[in-house]
Amino acid sequence: MAITTEWIRLDQVLKAVDWVQTGGEAKIRIQAGEVRVNGQVETRRGRKLRPGDRVEWQDRRAEIVAAATGAGDA
Repeated sequence: MAITTEWIRLDQVLKAVDWVQTGGEAKIRIQAGEVRVNGQVETRRGRKLRPGDRVEWQDRRAEIVAAATGAGDA
């Protein structure tokens, strides 16, 4: 998942990649210990993820990457 900011919250990632429909559902899944960040169970929905971090839920995986900004890409 590409981000244009320095970081993104864990609950925002789950919604952005369409793993959950709502922030409330993301909160439930995270607090239940169902989500892993970099191989470790994470229960904080506000956990800041940066490029290089990996998120896992059920059989799904996503890696946070920095999006190209276009500046200096010529």
